[in-house]
Amino acid sequence: MNNKIKSIVSNHYRIPLAEVLYDAKHGKHTHFELITVEITLESNLTGLGYTYTGGKGGSAIHRLLVDDLAPVLVGQEADKVEQLWKMLNWHVHFVGRGGVTSFAIAALDIALWDLRAKSEQLPLWKLLGGNQTEVQAYAGLIDLNYSMEREQEVIAEKLEQGYRGIKIKVGLDDLERDIQRTRSIRNLIPSDIKFMVDANMKWNVQDAIWIGKAMEDLSVTWFEEPTLPDDFAAFQSIGEQIQIPLAQGENLHTLFEFQAALQTNVLQFPQPDVGTIGGITPWLHVAKLCADRDLMVSSHGMHEMHVSLLAGVPNPGYLEVHSFPIDQYMLHAFQFSNGTARPPDVIGHGVVFDQNKLFSFLLENGFF
Repeated sequence: MNNKIKSIVSNHYRIPLAEVLYDAKHGKHTHFELITVEITLESNLTGLGYTYTGGKGGSAIHRLLVDDLAPVLVGQEADKVEQLWKMLNWHVHFVGRGGVTSFAIAALDIALWDLRAKSEQLPLWKLLGGNQTEVQAYAGLIDLNYSMEREQEVIAEKLEQGYRGIKIKVGLDDLERDIQRTRSIRNLIPSDIKFMVDANMKWNVQDAIWIGKAMEDLSVTWFEEPTLPDDFAAFQSIGEQIQIPLAQGENLHTLFEFQAALQTNVLQFPQPDVGTIGGITPWLHVAKLCADRDLMVSSHGMHEMHVSLLAGVPNPGYLEVHSFPIDQYMLHAFQFSNGTARPPDVIGHGVVFDQNKLFSFLLENGFF
């Protein structure tokens, strides 16, 4: 079979959310963006990749794909996935290590892994090791603007759906009010359900420690992104002074950032996001770094993809089922029940988008 890359198509979609969502740093979410790529080989085998944003930066990612990355990838041997990942990073390293570069490369890398799995005639999770057929999953809410009535309604819905873990947003400007709200929500959730809180980088060290100590009697599974993700000294200081385990990962966009975060020795729930760290290749490296430290690897966002990655590695943690419903635009339903998600047992990574659902949200496309 001819493994040379013949063409690459990139599409940029802007998809409205069913309701306006808020968190502490990003503010109001009215829509999310989906940037997809399709790589076609000279054998006509195709691989799909994608990334996403919270509503900003999608055009920059799309243009980087079309103008700079696709041209150097066409003509390359698609089975040299790891070499191509390094090549793409070095190709644009001067203008971007991390950031939109990692988002764009993620889409291409995911497509290349889809091709690799299809070439081997295996589901991606089995290609990676096939360590388990289901992974623990929790509901990740974006709920900082919810009334208590709406909060109660959503939590009841998630519990009815079978979720055994719920993550809420924290980070109100008034610390006392934030704690009161968190306590009220905790009272809505049975004690046997895991409870996580996510500050989205809201606080300085002093405030994060105050909040962390105030939550220590709430049986919090983890405290996510209490401060800026790459202020590793601040992160370490917080972790050393509170009892609640710390989590982060969505805003660590390079392997080097993850290595530095792990070296603080207070990151107990690493959460690499395959769509923001540069794809499956670096995600697997992070999973290995975690395993070397006897840590589980969890995920952020893109649950329809992460379910296969977590099922494939020997140290799976928790799958976040995110509030950006990418899976609702797939041809095949995301498989979840009784607190666990199951990877698709189909050749490749199993994510196939329904173009009839996406077409009206298309902003721009490009071909190389």
